[in-house]
Amino acid sequence: MEGTAGKVAIITGGATGLGAGLVRAFQSSGVLVAFADIKEAQGRELESALGSHVMFVRADIRSDADLDELLHRTHERFDAIDFLVNVACSYAEDGLMSSRSEWQAVFDVNLFGHAVLIQKAVPYLSKSGVGSIVNISSASAHIAQMGRWVYPASKAAIEQMTRSAALELAERGIRVNALLPGMIARHPDAYASPEAKRKSTQMGQRANMLGRLQEPEEVAQAALFLCSSHAKYITGSCLVADAGYTALGPLGKEVHIPKRS
Repeated sequence: MEGTAGKVAIITGGATGLGAGLVRAFQSSGVLVAFADIKEAQGRELESALGSHVMFVRADIRSDADLDELLHRTHERFDAIDFLVNVACSYAEDGLMSSRSEWQAVFDVNLFGHAVLIQKAVPYLSKSGVGSIVNISSASAHIAQMGRWVYPASKAAIEQMTRSAALELAERGIRVNALLPGMIARHPDAYASPEAKRKSTQMGQRANMLGRLQEPEEVAQAALFLCSSHAKYITGSCLVADAGYTALGPLGKEVHIPKRS
């Protein structure tokens, strides 16, 4: 992507899953990457695999001290911070029966931690000249899902925060956007059983227009676009890259209305 090589990115939740896919894609595009996670063993393993242009920082985004350390070490190592990609999230909830503490715990990761990180990163990003923040949203922010209350609410909130941040940070030369991916294929180790993998594959075939699950690297290409100079006039938006998942609707891909004779 034009305007990304040699730049410096921070990616939260980067040790596994979607975050790790983003770390790999940004690194292969020539971006210097600092990634944070609480999963230290997986983070160290990924750091070792990707080499000197990548740095892992063990950080809990619920801790202001950890966020300060993340920003300090990134700037100390790479001498700049240009991009911030907020991926880390918690899915821990019990729908209707979620307790106050469960609501607070999920929002602390999915929203509050990233809001504070953005606040703390502004002095660094404003010096970049090409500062860009990408917040990961979800289809859950736009549709009703049985048994899920907390996670969807947190993702709706991060989209609203994106709009507010974009307005306030525009005068500092920082663009802020959200990215809404589709149903993402998980690493094989994440499936509890072959049956779980089969069901996930079937859902991917049924629930979007392209008929397959999305690879983390495909999400990463959309995030790279939002950080690149190709998107220099895009801010305050939510880029939907979900293979038509949110547009498909309950009728799916079947013909339910007969043609007129």
